[in-house]
Amino acid sequence: MQTAGLARRLATERRRPEWVRARPDAWRLAVATVCLGGFMGQLDASIVTVALPTLQRDLHAGVTAVAWVGLAYLVTLVSTVGVVGRVSDVVGRKLVYVYGFGVFTVASALCAIAPSLGVLLAFRVLQGLGAAMLQANSVAIVALAAPRARVGRAIGVQGAAQALGLAAGPTVGGLLLALGGWRLLFILNVPAGLVAIVLGILLIPRSTQLRHGARVDATGLALLVLAVAGGLCAISLAGVRGAGATAAVLGAAAIGLVVAFVAHERRAATPLLDVEVLANRAVGLGVAGAGASYAVLFGVLVAAPFYLERGLGLGVAGTGLALAAMPVAMGIAAPLAGHASERVGTRALSVAGMAVCAVALAGLAVAHGSAGAVAAWLALVGMGAGCFTPTNNAAALRAAPMRNTAEVSGLLNMGRGLGTAVGVAVTSVLLSVAAGTWASGRATAVVAWVLCAVAAAGAVLAEAASRGTASTSGARGVVAPADAA
Repeated sequence: MQTAGLARRLATERRRPEWVRARPDAWRLAVATVCLGGFMGQLDASIVTVALPTLQRDLHAGVTAVAWVGLAYLVTLVSTVGVVGRVSDVVGRKLVYVYGFGVFTVASALCAIAPSLGVLLAFRVLQGLGAAMLQANSVAIVALAAPRARVGRAIGVQGAAQALGLAAGPTVGGLLLALGGWRLLFILNVPAGLVAIVLGILLIPRSTQLRHGARVDATGLALLVLAVAGGLCAISLAGVRGAGATAAVLGAAAIGLVVAFVAHERRAATPLLDVEVLANRAVGLGVAGAGASYAVLFGVLVAAPFYLERGLGLGVAGTGLALAAMPVAMGIAAPLAGHASERVGTRALSVAGMAVCAVALAGLAVAHGSAGAVAAWLALVGMGAGCFTPTNNAAALRAAPMRNTAEVSGLLNMGRGLGTAVGVAVTSVLLSVAAGTWASGRATAVVAWVLCAVAAAGAVLAEAASRGTASTSGARGVVAPADAA
């Protein structure tokens, strides 16, 4: 076994330049390159939220329309990441990753020069595809590049880079908006992407074991994309006067497509998703809880900039700094919660995390009269989400058989992505309905109370999921990975 592993690593090393192979820490350079991709992907997911008020003003569009600048990216990312992962197993992870950065960089440049909202949305779809090509391969490339004894730590570093990108998005976005407008948000990706492409070509090892003949579930992909897009369009149109009938038709169609997708995946030879895994109560509720938590996080990130800018008169740079309180607090709380769960278990921390989010959102609904107060409540939301996310993930992974760990990880990622998209869509509708009430804080209160209810539901899901975890893990004797976060 060791001989086979050594042969694989030697074959991998021969595919990299001599000056790279000569460095004993070459694997660290490869991991750093992957971390750059993780950082940029998460940065682009959160950086747009602070720009929504500016985009609405500059592009002369409604709140629900500009929300699709974020939704187009998210729908594409969530819908295609699984398929891209399968394709990379066939053609090579390095190839897909490097080309993914190329797609991401070109799409970013096109977004920066987009003349209208419709064109910008089309380029955001292309950018989301590039992000999917990066995200689908990141963990696998890290595992291939790093020595076996360092894989867990390397994956943890890659996860930290993603968290840092999410945290930096609002602050960086606010500063760029203050310097030169929303187009700078996309221009930023171009030089970073060009550097990453060169580093990827030189430093990332090629896949040495490919799955020849693997098939892509094209029918499942089509059903999933149509279901997600149809459902989000229905939510967005729900806030448009006179579009109720269209929204109802799209909602019903989306439900029908979900049913068709599940039925197809049950009988597909190479399913896009192993839906049978969701029959495990702890896993299914864990995925739902992950979606609820990210719906709360990104719902807040969409609503807060409008209130801070238009209700409190804060500048875009100050708005970005205030928004950063939430992801920064989340980044601090998450590793602490993961460490504490080893002593007190996941149940108390996951339930308490979402309960703290609910309390903080209730506070935001009734006490949001200053930027300092908003930032403090946002930080508390981030702390709660930071306690919930790693413990919820660990509980779901612990409940699943070891052979399904990869599937459960993918489902958790998809749950978070769908939750993000739904949170953005629902919040944009609420803001559209309550438009013009920024000074009184009515729009902020409406959004905060709705998200408070979502967080409370997440706490209930966490409690139910933890009971399922206890019974399932006891039966199987499965231990969650130490880096399940």
